[in-house]
Amino acid sequence: QVQLVQSGGGFVQAGGSLRLSCAASGSIFSFDSMGWYRQAPGKQRELVAAIASRGRTNYADSVKGRFTISRDNGKITVSLQMSSLKPEDTAVYYCNLNTGVRDFWGQGTQVTVSS
Repeated sequence: QVQLVQSGGGFVQAGGSLRLSCAASGSIFSFDSMGWYRQAPGKQRELVAAIASRGRTNYADSVKGRFTISRDNGKITVSLQMSSLKPEDTAVYYCNLNTGVRDFWGQGTQVTVSS
């Protein structure tokens, strides 16, 4: 069984910064990518950023230049450094691990950015 445990997030004023972290544990032999998704009220879950096992990164256009994803394959952790936060970044953020066959999800973390 695979578990993803998230930490970080919270409340911040516009222009501020927050950091999210996610640690994976369990029977993980390999994975294709780890990343972060978010879901705002009334909206679909969307990709924020992802990093492949070989290091290639992918960002949503709305966060490019403001968010940075990083990982530690040795510990199977992924982090998201969020800067210059905007009210529209307010959402529940979910950590994701994709094995190529299946997706695993963290418990979700609320990020609230006030204007």
